[in-house]
Formats: sequence, structure tokens, C-alpha cells
Amino acid sequence: MGISGSDAAGITIGEASEREALRRIFPRLPESAATLVGPGDDAAVLAAPDGRFVVTTDMMVHGPDFRLAWSRAEDLGWKAAATNLSDVAAMGAVPTALVVAIAAPPETPVAWLEGVADGFRLACEHLAPGCGVVGGDLSVSATLTIAVTAFGDLQGRAPVLRSGARPGDVVAVSGALGEAAIGLSLLFAEAVDAAGEPDAERFAAVAAAHPEAVRAQLRPLPPIADGPLAAEAGATAMLDLSDGLALDARRVAEASGVAIDLDPAALGTDVRTALTGGEDHGLLAAFPPGTTLPGGFRPIGVVRAGSGLLVDGRLFDERGGWDPYLEWDGGRG
Repeated sequence: MGISGSDAAGITIGEASEREALRRIFPRLPESAATLVGPGDDAAVLAAPDGRFVVTTDMMVHGPDFRLAWSRAEDLGWKAAATNLSDVAAMGAVPTALVVAIAAPPETPVAWLEGVADGFRLACEHLAPGCGVVGGDLSVSATLTIAVTAFGDLQGRAPVLRSGARPGDVVAVSGALGEAAIGLSLLFAEAVDAAGEPDAERFAAVAAAHPEAVRAQLRPLPPIADGPLAAEAGATAMLDLSDGLALDARRVAEASGVAIDLDPAALGTDVRTALTGGEDHGLLAAFPPGTTLPGGFRPIGVVRAGSGLLVDGRLFDERGGWDPYLEWDGGRG
């Protein structure tokens, strides 16, 4: 399945030079408030007033991570930004800059790359004002790939690690639980043709009927500002809920040497989806007892002595969650 619609118009990246493509992209990208030297040299130079910086990287590959039949260029730019911004926020840092590398087939229109740039700009403006794209790279590949490296400023605070949760801490979450998984299930169930391949026309019908669920999958809204707020409130542990609540809560429990006991009544009406769905990109954190929870955080459980993940006091050992090595069906539509 190739790029279609308005993104398919005009000159391709195979016909344009890298210099011409970059000339068209750069004006659309968001600027970083931390930039001392921006795009145009061999490397960017960023201010690091804290003396430290947070850095993370994430990659989106056509097939296991997205399908072009379901995602516009702008959606992909937004999601690539959001998934990296949420990792920075999960350390308690404020996102400051992104570096973006894209490898695309030569028949990809330059207009499509402009759409990706627009997605990055809109995501930064909405989710992390002051964060921008400071550089990157373009290359050619048979498989469309977007790789992002993100930087963040701790602003004098200690980083919030996964390993600090202690018995008695309150477990809390900010952001949706399970919505992205519902959206993905709808796409695979209803936005495919008779052969099971992603279909653009059927996608339009699904998106119109289930806008919030589809939006959660294709254009997530991670609570970026709540990461620094959690750090200021004394969060003892935190991470980005990229792979599902159950899988990520186990990671905190293992790193901290504790058990995490979740309250099913706090997980919504579809408890299993809340536990095993992935790609919500909310924030899971532990706070000392008695802490006034900041931002959009709400309590969903407690940290206990022991090990593993519990739900209402009982061991929950269902795998669930997102693992690209296990879940990809080989499709690339």
C-alpha cells in the first residue's frame, strides 16, 4: 500500500535532491527554545542550563508500527513526536529538542515529507511548547522508517527512575487506559478489505464512526506536562505507558523490588483492555502516601512488599501489551 491522496501530488524525493527536500521541510519544522546552533551545520548545539540532559530514541517502521492506509503524513509526524516526548516526560524532564531521521522509498512525494514536518510542528506546539526539531537526516529505503531522538531538561530536579517505588506508595496514572488498543482493534477488524489488507475507504468509515478510539491510536495525546509536575510532587518512580499497563507496571515492580497491586474499580469498565492494551502513552507513577496528586494523575493502586503485578490482591500473569517482536503479523499495508 503506497502513499495516496493529497500527499501523493508533486515531485518525489527520488526526483528532488536531498538539499531541495530539506529546503522545503525546514521552514515547516518547530523551533526549539534551547537551540544555540540549529539545522544547517554538521550538528546542532543545545543549551543545557541544568548541566545534564535527558536523551531517548524511538523508531517507527512501516508494517509493525504503522500502516499507510490508515495514517496520513501529519499523523505519523505527530505520533513520532508524541512517543518520544512522553519518554522524556516520564523521567520528570521538560522536552527541549528532537532530531529526526527518515528513510523512505524514492517514489515518496516531497509533499508527504512536508506533511510529516507539519505533524511534528503541531505535536510540539500542542504537547510541548518550546520543543522543536534541531536536525536529522534523510535517506532512501524500501521500508519507510522514522527515527527520532529526543532531549529534555531536568531543570535541577533528580530524574524519576523506575526503581524508586516503595511499599505504601500510591500508584497513579495520567492519561487514557486502553483507548489506543480499542482503536487498533477496530482498524484491524473493520478497516481492511476482504483479504484482510488495510483499506483506505473502509478506514474513513471506521474513523467517522469511532473518532476518539482511532485518534488515540493514530494521534495520541500523552500528558507531557504532568511528567515534570510528578517530579516536583515527589514521585518515587515513573514510566511511559507505551506497552500496556500490565507490562509496564511489572517493569516498575521488578526494577523497584516490590509488588504493585491495582484496583480494578479504578481501571474503567473494560479492565482487561486497560491492563493489556498498549500505545496509550500515558504516565504511570508512584507517589509517597498522602501526596496530593498533581495534574491529571488519579490513583489506581498501591505498592506492596513482594513482587510482581497484582489486581485486587491476586497475581495477574497474563502477558498482554505491545511487543513488536511478538505481535507483528508481517503486514505492511
